[in-house]
Amino acid sequence: MIDMLSLLPQYTPKEFDSRHRLVIVASQRAKHLAQGAKPTGPSRFTKETTAALDEVLRGKIPYLTGKEARDAMKEAKRGKEGETERMAMMTGEDAKEIKKELSVYVDDTAKPQAAPAEE
Repeated sequence: MIDMLSLLPQYTPKEFDSRHRLVIVASQRAKHLAQGAKPTGPSRFTKETTAALDEVLRGKIPYLTGKEARDAMKEAKRGKEGETERMAMMTGEDAKEIKKELSVYVDDTAKPQAAPAEE
């Protein structure tokens, strides 16, 4: 079986222990790019998926494996749970203050209904 990465001379095929890991890392990077992350540098590609694959294959995107990856996932989960708890503990006063701040950007007042035209 031909290793597809070896057909691309500008990339280092030995960096990844499997094609599966390459796909996972590139897909996560593509997701970040689609969500607005800045590219690591100039790219000749315009699509997020292709740019992400190029960045990953050029070694511009760090990634974790093994225990480090599991620990990082646990830490991220703890951070999300803490944020959820903080939001749940907000008092009514906090919610009013947030609504007041958002009212600058969002007008949720009821619009008067147009009266039906009478003939």
